[in-house]
Amino acid sequence: MGLLDGKVALVTGAGGGLGRAHALLLAQEGASVVVNDLGGARDGTGSGHSMADEVVNEIKAAGGSAVADYGNVADPGEARAMTQTAVENFGKLDICIANAGILRDKWDVVVNVHLKGTYLTTKAAYDQMLAQETGGRIVVTSSTSGLLGNFGQTNYGAAKAGIAGLARCLYLEGMKYGITVNILAPTALSRLTDDIFPDQVKDNFPPERVSPMVVWLCSDEAKEVTGRTWLVAGNRVSMLSWQLQEIARQDESAGSWDVAEVGEAILATKDSWPAINPMRGMV
Repeated sequence: MGLLDGKVALVTGAGGGLGRAHALLLAQEGASVVVNDLGGARDGTGSGHSMADEVVNEIKAAGGSAVADYGNVADPGEARAMTQTAVENFGKLDICIANAGILRDKWDVVVNVHLKGTYLTTKAAYDQMLAQETGGRIVVTSSTSGLLGNFGQTNYGAAKAGIAGLARCLYLEGMKYGITVNILAPTALSRLTDDIFPDQVKDNFPPERVSPMVVWLCSDEAKEVTGRTWLVAGNRVSMLSWQLQEIARQDESAGSWDVAEVGEAILATKDSWPAINPMRGMV
């Protein structure tokens, strides 16, 4: 018996890396899986069927159930078709893991794939879950580049921050319908990160170490876990929670701040602020 027996899952960008690891473990835990992958290069160019097909074949060889989908997450019709593929082949959709992404020094295409693609695929999945009236699980893939910042990744970071913002609103809408929405910020070796990770640490961060936590979030055991931001690196699972630090206050009866006074009040607290690493956001 698996934690996900009888469940149906869609994983985007599942032809390699994290998506592949998620799909394989979902199937191992009993889920039927729609393995989506456009089959392009890491910069989003090109397409093909081999990546998705290989993962489907791997799942079937292990006794699992899977079907391939080759759609582009950034295309509205193809994004809706992914959910329809799940319904046509397995009768429903219980789980959506929005994982597809690219890495490229261009703004429009990166935002299009990451942010718009996540919106389009989760919107279709969410609507299907609402129609089924049996709840559901949605996991979106953000990044510390968007949550904390990273040098040289303004386009990627903006898209990933947008994904987190989408999820922080969607989970509130899904609560009364039993649909959970969680944010994943993974650290894992993949073709997107292979030339970013130092060689000496690559073995510590295989994508397979991220997937157990993600798959657990898709189970009935996690039915009350929603709206959270999870950082997973190797075998370490952390939760990111925002904290409010009051910096300056004066009585409301005093009217508006004087410009110089508010500046003085702000600087008086500067030693208590979180430190900034110029190469990597807050530490």
